[in-house]
Formats: sequence, C-alpha cells, structure tokens
Amino acid sequence: MQAYCVKCRTKREMKDAKAITMKNAKPATQGTCPVCGTKMFRIGKS
Repeated sequence: MQAYCVKCRTKREMKDAKAITMKNAKPATQGTCPVCGTKMFRIGKS
C-alpha cells in the first residue's frame, strides 16, 4: 500500500503495514518508510 512520506516528500510503498484504529475510532494503516524509516499513516479502510 502506498502512503505519503513527510520526510522524503514523496509517495512510497509502506513497509510493515498493519491495520490500526485511531483514537476517534476511524480505521487507518500504519507502516514505515523503506528509505528513511519514518512512520507513515494512511487514513481510511485498508
């Protein structure tokens, strides 16, 4: 799944992506950037 990396300023394929639920009960996907290692989020159903 692709997500926007804030540090690299590009869309990249997420590494170790997993489905989570945010505090406001909305679904999201969380992973890490394969280049810089920053946390990435994609809000919405995964």
